[in-house]
Amino acid sequence: MMAQVWVAYLLWLFSGFGALGFHRFYLGKIPTGLLWAFTGGLGMVGSVYDFFTLRSQVAEANYRRGFYAAPQTIEVHHTREKTPLERVILQLAQTQQGRVTPAQVAASSDWTVDQAQKELDNLVRRNVCELRVLKSGTVVYHFSEFDPSSSQEYEL
Repeated sequence: MMAQVWVAYLLWLFSGFGALGFHRFYLGKIPTGLLWAFTGGLGMVGSVYDFFTLRSQVAEANYRRGFYAAPQTIEVHHTREKTPLERVILQLAQTQQGRVTPAQVAASSDWTVDQAQKELDNLVRRNVCELRVLKSGTVVYHFSEFDPSSSQEYEL
């Protein structure tokens, strides 16, 4: 049987404000119930303590008896929107003096290397950047607008 807080407080009240320890017997604390009964609730100090902690004692007794409080689950639906891949690439090109690789894009965003590669190839087709191969063999996408060493002269 599940212990009730109101019953425990009622027994606390009827046992001389906890001095006789009826509430402790109700909660299954037989040894301390006897101690309370023979010492007047430890000279009423224990009874005052019980008054303030009775709610948690009832919860503890219910737990010992196998009555567990239902777990409270809180569902949080946090959907963070991905930054558009083109914006990620352009911001990265700004910080890297105009040179970007698909691996850099993937490492600094939620996008995969394949997705970054496709978007970079799309930017090459749109003449936003150029595809260059370094002496080491690394394929780099070059954004001349963000390269401080590039000449910014206009052609007419």
